Amino acid sequence: MDRATTRSYLVRLRQVILEERACAKALDMAGMQTAMATKEEIIQILAHVRHLDDADKPLAAEIRAENRRNAFLFKSTLGWIRQTMEFFGRRTVPSTYSQAAGTVNTQINGRLLSGSV
Repeated sequence: MDRATTRSYLVRLRQVILEERACAKALDMAGMQTAMATKEEIIQILAHVRHLDDADKPLAAEIRAENRRNAFLFKSTLGWIRQTMEFFGRRTVPSTYSQAAGTVNTQINGRLLSGSV
């Protein structure tokens, strides 16, 4: 693959990574899936490139940084979702006390998202 073609793929890959982040922030799942599919296609094409021109190395470094930025966004968002689910999964009613001043577990399972009233 010649240098101009490789560079055009790299530029397109950078644009797709930025589109992917914009779709993620806007919660546009269809757009994000399209961007991810396009990104995978471009990466498969670029996997055959054995030598990268020195002029394209800063662009490749920028692509790596932007892709890591997206990965951090996705990882931190997943952590936030997990924390939220754990919060809603905790007991909402504390243990009560019996006549002998001991604690008694309540019958409520504490799941706010259980679907039952």
